[in-house]
Amino acid sequence: MIEWAVNGDTLHATDADNAELTVDGSDLTVDTSDVDIPRPVDETVVVTTDELRFPHAVVYAFSLGLDEQYELDPAGEPLALSPAEYVVDIDTEIKAYLRFSGAVRIEKTDDYEEIVVSFPSRTRVILGLRCRHEFPAGTITVPDSPSAVADAITHMAASQKTDNPDRSYPTLRGHPSLIERGDTLEISDCIRSDTPDHGIELVVPPDYESLFVTAPLAYYLQATVRTTDDALSGRTGRGSDRPRLRLVDHAIEAELSSMPGLERDVERLLRKTFFLDCLVRNAGPYATTLSELSLLEALEIDAEALYEASPQDRLATYLDVPYAAIKHRLPEWHLSTYVAPEYQSVETIPFLLDRLSMIYTPRTSELEGRELVERSLEDFYRGDDPDRKWTNRRYGSDATRASTGRVASVDIVKPDLRSGRTHGWLADGVPIDVFKSAPEAYHNRFEFLERESDSTSICVVLNDPEMAGEHDHVAEIYRQRSEELTMDIAVEESLETAALARLLEDDHDFVHYIGHCETGGLCCPDGTLAASSLDRCRAQTFFLNACGSFYEGRALIEKGSVAGAVTVTKVLNDHAVKVGSTFAKLLVHGFSIERAMGLARRRIMMGKDYAVVGDGTHSLTQGEHEPPTTVTLEELADEGDAEYLLGVDCYSTRATGSYYYPHTETNEYAYLCGNESTFRLTASELVTMLKETEASVIYDGDIYWSKELWPRFDQ
Repeated sequence: MIEWAVNGDTLHATDADNAELTVDGSDLTVDTSDVDIPRPVDETVVVTTDELRFPHAVVYAFSLGLDEQYELDPAGEPLALSPAEYVVDIDTEIKAYLRFSGAVRIEKTDDYEEIVVSFPSRTRVILGLRCRHEFPAGTITVPDSPSAVADAITHMAASQKTDNPDRSYPTLRGHPSLIERGDTLEISDCIRSDTPDHGIELVVPPDYESLFVTAPLAYYLQATVRTTDDALSGRTGRGSDRPRLRLVDHAIEAELSSMPGLERDVERLLRKTFFLDCLVRNAGPYATTLSELSLLEALEIDAEALYEASPQDRLATYLDVPYAAIKHRLPEWHLSTYVAPEYQSVETIPFLLDRLSMIYTPRTSELEGRELVERSLEDFYRGDDPDRKWTNRRYGSDATRASTGRVASVDIVKPDLRSGRTHGWLADGVPIDVFKSAPEAYHNRFEFLERESDSTSICVVLNDPEMAGEHDHVAEIYRQRSEELTMDIAVEESLETAALARLLEDDHDFVHYIGHCETGGLCCPDGTLAASSLDRCRAQTFFLNACGSFYEGRALIEKGSVAGAVTVTKVLNDHAVKVGSTFAKLLVHGFSIERAMGLARRRIMMGKDYAVVGDGTHSLTQGEHEPPTTVTLEELADEGDAEYLLGVDCYSTRATGSYYYPHTETNEYAYLCGNESTFRLTASELVTMLKETEASVIYDGDIYWSKELWPRFDQ
């Protein structure tokens, strides 16, 4: 669902996921339209103007009459097209398409902030808009039976919009159907008819452990999943119950390892197939100059032939590529989730497949001695600031955020983490370095997506006057961001229990609580509020920046929230201020809850005291330039003019398969999200890059925002 409104010469569009698109025009007129546009869209309008301005984006133009394709030069050269009928694809956060007849000039502004589409005279343009988010197409009911769950996983692929390599684009992988538990297997005719059958089969043992681990591979390959007792009935002998990947037309039957080795085999197959699809898709209509593309020539892969090949033929070619030949070029996988291998967990599988998460079996051990402290110190940003006071003591000050009452603490365990940038936990225990999710979090997200709202509602609650420093700082961060995105900011102080309960039960997108927390709940002037006592929590996301707030945060998820940041023990007040302010900045610039907290907590020595509950992949808002970007900056110790080594890291758990284009003066390439790019820059080149990039910057032992940092180097 997309809502739009016009204010003067500006069209504002908002989707159900709070993504926004602002289009500015010259003497703009806008009318409703039912005119068709040859692209998948959710809404169309007719605009008449001689100029349109969009946020910075990748742009393609297609000539409908001549069947030709053009791309706006990432380096900034304008694209001038002679009169014809065109469709222009503008890859903004809400996907935009323009259809018109005539000549056109498309260019980027000098600061790379906008795309300008201009016409020789006033022109009638069909503007099509498509929401990137999709709701699930129906629900599948499954009984407590591995073979029935195998059938359900097979039909997850019905949500995908293509079977060619373009499925590696996140916009072409819809949300799989939901799964609910029941007495019998129920799959609608609509879902069955939309499920492809490419002759690719995954045969796995009839246990939930194997089925869950192989689900992401089956979903992406659009494979039919069968259990060994069904698929290999009558076959006996050594290895007859081993999992295997079958390509029927090629008579290929690749035997996979049994658990736990199956996890490694699935990971390698999925990463390899996905990566090669990202390269081969450049033979299609949406090509770009990827830095990784040269690998195809080295592997002697014919991208054009494979792009047109059947899924089975293409996979057969990929299987012949040695994993070792591409391992060093693979983007780091974005997300891994550890799921209890039991029937009760089956309803979470579609949500994890929507994020294309790896799925692993959870295993933990106890943290030994000072391991928690040591791991915190390892992640701590270390710089050369002489004013910093390094210490290995548990706390360097008595100024904790704890009240005089009893503070809840959490028994932290050490997870056996496999590959992945971000890790989620859907099992017993509270592990370090992961977000502690819950089935309720994923279902709650859909309820918030269905809300009709034209702005993001943020409420800051200060329930201890002595913590006014953080309160003032974060409130100012939110107010500044509201000048760029549609946000409603409210500030409350010293709320009593009834008032705080009403606030959490009212509709808010984000609640930032600053104060104390005891075993009885969140502290108020008249006592404590237990989150479990709420009828319903309607705060979509939250930050309980108080000592020992983990259990209260978990209760908010159970009562209706999607995700939030919490603490697992006592925290120092100055540490809380640092984490709170940085988290606020990152959150309102489109970073997911988990990524924002992961970066923010590294500012303090005991960052492991902070954690995320709920769906850590969830984002409060969308940034102007997706996915969110983090830059690492290091001054090179060379003689002469100062030079800097700059690393760009751009990825999102929501947009796996996207690419990014670093705006340095000499760069010619795009990079797959998850692969870091590095550049050696002069001071002037660095200033230009920081000006043109919305990013968090890790520099000299701390984290900054790019547009606040560049003046330091503008000498």
